Amino acid sequence: MITVPPMHPQSHPNERWVVPGICLFLVAIVWAVFGQTLGFGFVNFDDPAYTTNNPMVQKGVSLEGLRWAFTFLGIGHWHPLTWLTHMLDWQFHGSWAGGHHLTNVLLHSATAVCLFLVLRNLTGSAWRSAFVTAVWAIHPLRAESVAWVSERKDVLSALLFTLTLGAYARYARQTSLPRYLVVVALFIAGLLAKNMLVTLPCVLLLLDYWPLRRLEQCVPLSRLFLEKIPLFLLSAATCVVPFLGPEESAKVDRLPMLVRVENALVSYVIYLWQTVWPADLAVCYPNPQNLFPIWMVAGAVLLLANITAVAVFVRKSRPSFFVGWFWFAGMLVPVIGLVQIAFYAHADRYTNLPQIGLFLAVTLAVADPVERLCWPRWIPATLSVALIAVLAMTARKQVSYWHDSESLWNHTLACTDDNYTAYYGLGIALDKKGSLDEAIADYEKALEISPNFPEVHHDIGIAFARKGELDKAIAHFQRAIEIKPEYAEAFYGLGVALQQKGRLDEAVACFQEALKINPQSGETHSNLGVALQQKGRLEEAVVQYQKTIEIKPDDAAARDNLAWILATSQNAELRNGARAVELAQKADELAGGDNPVILGTLAAAYAEVGSFPKAVEASQKAIQLAESQGNSRLAGTLQERLKSYQAGQPLRDNR
Repeated sequence: MITVPPMHPQSHPNERWVVPGICLFLVAIVWAVFGQTLGFGFVNFDDPAYTTNNPMVQKGVSLEGLRWAFTFLGIGHWHPLTWLTHMLDWQFHGSWAGGHHLTNVLLHSATAVCLFLVLRNLTGSAWRSAFVTAVWAIHPLRAESVAWVSERKDVLSALLFTLTLGAYARYARQTSLPRYLVVVALFIAGLLAKNMLVTLPCVLLLLDYWPLRRLEQCVPLSRLFLEKIPLFLLSAATCVVPFLGPEESAKVDRLPMLVRVENALVSYVIYLWQTVWPADLAVCYPNPQNLFPIWMVAGAVLLLANITAVAVFVRKSRPSFFVGWFWFAGMLVPVIGLVQIAFYAHADRYTNLPQIGLFLAVTLAVADPVERLCWPRWIPATLSVALIAVLAMTARKQVSYWHDSESLWNHTLACTDDNYTAYYGLGIALDKKGSLDEAIADYEKALEISPNFPEVHHDIGIAFARKGELDKAIAHFQRAIEIKPEYAEAFYGLGVALQQKGRLDEAVACFQEALKINPQSGETHSNLGVALQQKGRLEEAVVQYQKTIEIKPDDAAARDNLAWILATSQNAELRNGARAVELAQKADELAGGDNPVILGTLAAAYAEVGSFPKAVEASQKAIQLAESQGNSRLAGTLQERLKSYQAGQPLRDNR
């Protein structure tokens, strides 16, 4: 066992209020910036996939959900621990977005406190550690990680990353197997939250150099690498797992390698600039479509090479700068774009953990020279507080753009050019609130920039169908399928549009194709049942309605349609009055008892079992509802049926 003496705090160890006071201050500034998110909603960028449209998450925590969390790879990421926190949120908060935001803020607050304590323990300086933590915690680049519900993986993994650093420092100063196993356990938990932590073993090697100075404590370099091997193996395994799932990257237009290399170099510089001047921050920055200007690439290479050379040159006199710079540069490697994982050039959230190293490098590099100037202590203190205040105000403004989808995408469009993702997101937001013409205009702008965007073709197809412009809708659905042949939703949308045009054979074929891709779509089974019913293929329609009810028991329309066939079919082998009554009663209950069509079906079902008084009563109620809703045509049809019930006659295929 090798024991390394602990660092001793240099900043007033006898002042017991310092550490708890700093912790309270960190929590306060985090809430001052991010507390507003408790009044925010979900946004339409990834939040539906993670929460609002995710039936497994909405079931809360369960054994089924646990199995799903550890096996689901459908969105190209494997982060089971993150899924479990979303399930817990839904179990406690339901659809209240504020509760989901609350968890993010609590996690970020806890990370800020833990990071301060870990840095203080590592460096021995409370005030410098407090400054690094404060600037990191409320920097505007944190807005995306904390204010976005879907980035739960970022704030959760950050907390586990920080705890792993603390556990490793404890292990390094007095090595033992139990302490090492704590490091491994926390690291595994971090990887299960987000695989951004794959570079953490490299960060630990940097910490061995400084501030732990294990090489100076006669710990062989070979041992330092050897004890990291299990961690590197865990990182490698985490990198492999996502590739076992569906090929999500197929949706991303592949950039030439030269463009990726140039983008990586330029992105490093962009991250540095955004650290200094955090303006025009957006939720996504489109990938470059062409090579960068040579001067831009050359400038990036020159800047990065110079900073790296300085870091290496001063590694002995300023080891904090060496460690901090390579912490920053190294942690960005997996997401810098050399391996293309997305459709954006860079992202604010990618700076979350790397930026800790950058702030550490700069703060400690500046602090010593400032201290040698022998200024009164209030001068650097005032400047530090002023900087934190400016960052907090800027960050609070940046966070405000996440209030809702429309605000987020309008801001993104103001900050970026040719951003088809932003036009698409804005179109969805406008579509949802009923501004169809504006939504279609934004969808069309998205398609002007990226014509081969199947999701936009699908959604604009839906918008045109809602406007009654079925030919345009059909054209867009067909284009979506050409681009993405396994697009079940596009086949479904095309089927609905063809059905509305009366092209039933084609509609049936589309629904069947959709079900080959996604057999569990209750809506597709239901609409296929309607199309088959319209064609007179009642036996097949019954099968589809039954499948719909099996998948989606609360589907009132499917229950109503099935009840109608069972109550009124001319085929005696199909009729089942008792089952029809059961289905219609449940459909009426699900619809709230005020749907005249369903009440009309219930009346027909009562007539089929010979309960004509109940049939008359249900029919009269249906007529009253239809008249109150201004549906005179339906009221007239119901009046004709009422005559049959009053005459003691059941209906046969009268709808």
